[in-house]
Amino acid sequence: MKESQHKTEFSKSLDRQVKRKLKARQQKSHRVWFGLGMFGLIGWSITLPTVAGIALGLWMDRRWPGQVSWTLTMMLVGVVLGCMNAWRWIGEESRND
Repeated sequence: MKESQHKTEFSKSLDRQVKRKLKARQQKSHRVWFGLGMFGLIGWSITLPTVAGIALGLWMDRRWPGQVSWTLTMMLVGVVLGCMNAWRWIGEESRND
């Protein structure tokens, strides 16, 4: 990559960051509520799959009892799926900024 192209890309990136900061300063009060809403959304995106996994695991333990705890296994699967969902959501919101 040529040096002039690199400088152009750098200046474009810097310009985007400056515009984002100025926009955030103008919408200061909205950012607090947006942040709280995002915090809640991320929490629910992890909680719901975890609770669903626990419920499924309890049902599986009653249906097919054994040495393996299906409740713990499905809870772990739910937590992993919820974290992946939250990670994806944060990535999408970061691209929008």
